[in-house]
Amino acid sequence: MPANKILIADDNAANRELLEAYLDAIECETELAIDGQDTLEKARSFQPDLILLDVMMPKLSGFEVCQQIKQDKATSRIMVLMVTALNELGDIERAVNAGTDDFLSKPINKIELLKRVDNMLRLKDTTDELERLRQYIRSIDQQPESRS
Repeated sequence: MPANKILIADDNAANRELLEAYLDAIECETELAIDGQDTLEKARSFQPDLILLDVMMPKLSGFEVCQQIKQDKATSRIMVLMVTALNELGDIERAVNAGTDDFLSKPINKIELLKRVDNMLRLKDTTDELERLRQYIRSIDQQPESRS
C-alpha cells in the first residue's frame, strides 16, 4: 500500500520545516504550500490524504482554503487539520463552519500532532475503503442478471 500523502500549508518557512521534521517519524510523502492559493493548486495536483493547514496565510486564509477544498468534489474527501495560533471560541467555530476535520493549536506538540495525524489518516483510509466497497456493490447491482 502506498504511503499516505500530506500537504503542509504554512506561509512561515520555519513552521513548514518543523512540521515536515515532525512527520519524518511516520511513513508519508509530503508536499509544501506557501500560501492559500498555492494550497488549493497543490490540493488538486498532489491529491493529499491530509492537509496541515495554517489559518493566517496570504492570498487566501486557511478558512477560505478549507471551505473551497470541502466544496470542490475533486478535493472534498481530503482531511483537513487546521494548525493555528488562534484559539478563541469564535475562531474554532469559524474553522468548523469552514469544514475542518480537526484543529491543533500552536505551539505544536510533536506527540499530539503525530497522534492526530495517525488518527486522521486511519479514518481517511477507512472511509476510502468504505467508498470502494459502495462502488463495488453499485456495480454488482447494475449488472444484468444472467439467465441459465
